[in-house]
Amino acid sequence: MWTQKEFSLTARTRGFHLITDEILRQLPELASYKIGLLNILLKHTSASLTINENADPTVRKDFESFFNRAVPQDEPYYLHNDEGSDDLPAHLKASILGASVNIPITNGRLNLGIWQGIYLTH
Repeated sequence: MWTQKEFSLTARTRGFHLITDEILRQLPELASYKIGLLNILLKHTSASLTINENADPTVRKDFESFFNRAVPQDEPYYLHNDEGSDDLPAHLKASILGASVNIPITNGRLNLGIWQGIYLTH
């Protein structure tokens, strides 16, 4: 059985945000699936998804710090800056991390590791 559903996430400020619970609230029908695969596609060119540590919030802060150094804002050599100095860095982060994640479903639950959660980076 295949199901497709579109929903919006709550708007957030720039950063790495744990969104697993928000996604699960949007998908109550997940409980009826014994086995499956959840594909989440983010239809946004300057935001991305990834799976990582869900318990210690300093991991998200360290991700933000790393990406701010790796893909800095306010670089004079960026040509794409019509929407602000953070626009091209957001596009680069989205390309590095990706716009989708695939998660197995087992007995009505996401089959993530005990310390894993879904991040939105924006």
